[in-house]
Parts: sequence; structure tokens; C-alpha cells
Amino acid sequence: MKTIPSEKARQEIQEIAAVGSNGHNSFNSYPTKKKKWPQDIEQEAFHGLAGEVVNTILPHTEADPAALLLNFLVAFSSAIGRNPHYVVSGAKNFLNLYGVIVGNTSMARKGVSWGTLKEIFKAHSTDWQTNNLVSGLSSGEGLIYRVRDPLEADLGVSDKRLLVVEAEFSRVLKAMNREGNILSVIIREAYDSGELNTLTRNSPAKATGASISIIGHITIPELLRNLKETELANGFANRFLWMVVKRSKSLPEGGNFSPSEIQRLAERLKDAVTYAQTVEEMKRDDETKEIWSKVYDDLGNDKPGMYGTIVSRGQAQVARLSCLYALLDQSAIIKIEHLNAALAFWERAEASVRYIFGMRTGDPVADDILSALESRGELDQTGINELFGRNKRADSIELALSNLKGYGLITFRKEETGGRPRQLWALSSGHGTN
Repeated sequence: MKTIPSEKARQEIQEIAAVGSNGHNSFNSYPTKKKKWPQDIEQEAFHGLAGEVVNTILPHTEADPAALLLNFLVAFSSAIGRNPHYVVSGAKNFLNLYGVIVGNTSMARKGVSWGTLKEIFKAHSTDWQTNNLVSGLSSGEGLIYRVRDPLEADLGVSDKRLLVVEAEFSRVLKAMNREGNILSVIIREAYDSGELNTLTRNSPAKATGASISIIGHITIPELLRNLKETELANGFANRFLWMVVKRSKSLPEGGNFSPSEIQRLAERLKDAVTYAQTVEEMKRDDETKEIWSKVYDDLGNDKPGMYGTIVSRGQAQVARLSCLYALLDQSAIIKIEHLNAALAFWERAEASVRYIFGMRTGDPVADDILSALESRGELDQTGINELFGRNKRADSIELALSNLKGYGLITFRKEETGGRPRQLWALSSGHGTN
């Protein structure tokens, strides 16, 4: 018997079908062509304690294993604080992660992936939930306040570890779009250094040594609608790990995860956290250095469009992930298995970004051209001009075409007509907006 989807689910399905037909703003469009779901995350990513936790929980949950793994690694990066780090060009780089779990709809079991893990992290420390777990990001000043330094009569906060879990990450994106809101700036500073402050006289709050990690949940239509071009250009988006997920199985009676298993994993987690907090600078062994040198340039290579912008921090993300895998093994030395685990995780995160954004560039003119070429196959210059009702400046269309050709996304050829050659544009072989 068919079930009737909820009103919210129906609305999301309608959005997926309808968005993209607007033509004038393809930054927020959702491709109508069916897309190939990314391959399952490679087993190397389930190395050590992270894999043990995920594989123990998995039979008892409908959550995607990739969602469980992302949640665990981000929460662990929060629990260990700012002591462990790696050094690049003399600068300390800390290990706090940001991650967003992205589903096609609200039925992707995004929130379920955090439930049992939350209980494990609660059990590993008696005051962790009270002191270190929050939600409700709405302003930069509010985030600073949660990890603030002493100020006059205010004693401030001594424990600067903070895990922010946002079940409705679209609210965060909407808050950042309000005029005068500095949340995006503070989130970026928290990722980079943990040294936070405001320049306003009315709110002189400051936080030093903050260790902030973020977990968000959002659907693809909400993400495409609310992630603005500004947050791509300023580096907000590339500080996050984006992971598309779906329901892993159907459990009509729910899971049966025992309290004893929660306690066992909590003890293992506590041992790893306690060890990690004694570690300072982390380094790769010689064998891992050799592998790192081979993958380093590829992780940093320029890639086209919005996809390329969002994955442009691959080197830093993989470095942080490999450190975390090492610490979960209670090792201050990053070994090959830790780097391989990080690379496997990053590969799935990168594939997720490709799935979500396809060939979008963030330029509405270029994206409308791509969409038209996908549906029509080939267009001449007149056809491209007519896409915009001849309301676009010729130079903006020429720039869009030039950039798309430079990205390798479209091809150009001339067709002899007996008079002036006809200029024709098409998608490059093997490319599509999906």
C-alpha cells in the first residue's frame, strides 16, 4: 500500500521538480535531469575508533553511514580542544571541523544520525552537554558570547570548546544574509584561528583560544536557495565539509542500541580525548610525507565553477582529518592509514559537492547558458542572445561564454554557411549540469 507523503515532503518534491524553470536565477536552480548518486564512502574512511563507533551503531539506525562518520569526526574535533595542531609555514593550524549533512528531502534521516552519537558524547563527559553543546546560531556576537573572555564583572567562559549542532542549517544561512550580521565573519575566524572579536563599541566582546566546531543539517533545495554568492566568494562555504546522505534502511520498529554499548564506546572515546588533549604539534612519518607530497597539488588544483570554489580548501580539510584519525588511534604521528582514511572521507565529500552543485558557476548568465545547452544540445549566438530576451549586455554574455570555455565546460565551433560562418556552442563531451 502506498503511503501519503507529509505536506512538507510534498512541498520539497515540488520544489525539486519546479526550481530551475525560473531561468533568471539559475544559481538557485535544481537540475531536472536525474543525477547519479555518489558512490558509497570507501572503507578506508572507517578506520579505527571512528569506524568502530559507526559500524556498531549502523545496524540500529536508518541513518547513512557517511552521516554518522561526519557527525562523529566533527564532534571529536570539538571534544579535544585546541592543544593538538599541525604547523604550516610557522603557523599553528588547529583541528576543529565544520560539517553539513545534506539530504534530497527531509526524509533523508539527517537528524537521526546525531541521536545515538550525542548519547555517546554525553556519556564520555558528565558536563559535556551542559558546557559544550549548543544550537541556535543567529549572530556573530552571540557566538562570541558563548566562548567569551572575562570582561569587568563578567568572569567569561573557561572551557572554550563548543560544538554547535543546527538541525535547521537554513536558518543560519538566512541569518547571515541579514544586513549588518557578522555571523559569517565570526564563523570563518573561528575556523582559522579561534581569535574572535567585534569592532562595535556597543558590543566589545572578545574570545581568545576558542575551539568551535559546527554540525548542520539541510536539504538540497534549502541549500541552493539560501547559500548566496557572497558566501562562496568569501570562503565561508569551503570551510565546511558537505556530505549528501540518504536513508540507509527501513527500521519500522526502530533500533535496539543497548546502554551498555553506549557506555563501552563512551569509555573508548574518553581515552582518545584524554590522550589527544596531551598532544601538541603533530607530524607525518616519512612514508606518509611521501604520499602527501603526491596528493598535495591535486587537492589544491583549481577546479571550475561553484564546485571548484567549495572544494578549494581540500589540503587543509584532509590535513585536519588525518590528524583526527591519528588521535583516535592515540598517535601523535600521522601514518599512512590515517592519511588514507582522510582521503577516502574527502573523496566522498568532494563527490557530494559535485552532486549538489553540478557545473553551476555562480554566474546567473553562465548557468542559464549551461542549462539551455543541456536541454537543447547546441545553440548558435542568436539563440544564446534570445535566452535573455536580448536584455543582457553583449559583453556579459561574451564573458560568460569565455569563462565557460576556459573551464572546459563548453565547446565552440564554426559552421560554414556560404556567407558569414555560424557560431555554435555545446556542452563539452562528458559534461552535463549534473
